[in-house]
Amino acid sequence: MRLRTAALAATSVLGTGAATLAAGRYAADAALRPPRPRSDGGGRPTAGFEGTRLTVHSHEDGRIAVTRSLAARLPGVYGLTGRGVHAVVGPVLEEATAAEPRPHAVLRELRRVDRGRLSIGGTVHLTPQVYIGNPGEALGVEYTDVEIPGELGPLPAWFVPGDRSAWVITVHGLGATREHPLTLLPFYRSHSLPVLDIAYRGDAGAPPSLDGIGHLGNSEWRDLDAAIRYAVQHGARRVILHGWSSGATMALHAAANSPLRERVAGLVLDSPVLDWRHTVRALAASRGTPRALLPLVVRAVQGRAGLPEGRDAALVDPAKLAVPTLLLHGPADTIAPWEGSRALAAHRRQLVSLHKIPHAPHAAMWNADPHGYEEKLRRFLTPFM
Repeated sequence: MRLRTAALAATSVLGTGAATLAAGRYAADAALRPPRPRSDGGGRPTAGFEGTRLTVHSHEDGRIAVTRSLAARLPGVYGLTGRGVHAVVGPVLEEATAAEPRPHAVLRELRRVDRGRLSIGGTVHLTPQVYIGNPGEALGVEYTDVEIPGELGPLPAWFVPGDRSAWVITVHGLGATREHPLTLLPFYRSHSLPVLDIAYRGDAGAPPSLDGIGHLGNSEWRDLDAAIRYAVQHGARRVILHGWSSGATMALHAAANSPLRERVAGLVLDSPVLDWRHTVRALAASRGTPRALLPLVVRAVQGRAGLPEGRDAALVDPAKLAVPTLLLHGPADTIAPWEGSRALAAHRRQLVSLHKIPHAPHAAMWNADPHGYEEKLRRFLTPFM
């Protein structure tokens, strides 16, 4: 709504042509600008979750009733975030019928409230982020705060030790933080794999990008390259890159272009951004950009972020993929199209194992099916352990 208002205001002041170009650039920056933390500690919807606004009708005895909607009925485990609140909900327990006191509600398992208090009538959003805080606060595990020397400055990261010589480097994606990968930390610890969970340019505590916007992994991958170098210098014999969304795209870039790419043993890609035009249009539309401006937004992003030209130009050349890859994605993703993952898997059948997860929003493949996700991950990792 704010973008729509800004576009209309610019048109009235500057004239149609100049205003349209200015509004397109404004919308492009807004679509790719890293989110600012809320001052009240509450969360924001992660990219792909903007349509998950719910109203709390009741909560008691490990159950919560929220507004009936497609989002409320999503299978699996999700964070629930609002102003000063973070909670975790499990599967749907039942849906109210028309004869019940709350005929328009869905009842889900309420697993815990990590921060604040849920209020009746309060507005909350689903998010794939299940944990908040550092690994010690969120999971009670031993960890170390480390700094990775990056090309723009020091990058904060959490290191969780393990006994194996293969390290896992986790890298979050669009609109998320390094708290998002904590969902997989218990799994990796159960297999004694060291984990380096990184922040990169534009994140809180990390240097800003040079132009203040994200590049969908096109430049951010160099911070992941710095993390690979750090891991090797601190004892990693091999690394496995596990990325979500644009973090998955960063992993593809790093595996193809890092000077240390021979140390990359495998990739785990969750909801990778492969069709950057679709992703930019989806992000801009979700932030209220008028449809007529979307082509200009795409052009502005291409110029600002240095993304490849041509209608069929991919962010990453699939021919450069040279290591075993587990790809976890689903057709319900409206931010990063599932078709790109299918095409990548078909192009590199000998290297890519594609696991389809239905009904999962963007970067929430684990959330929709934790057991299935971890079982596929266990089988993929067995040769590296």
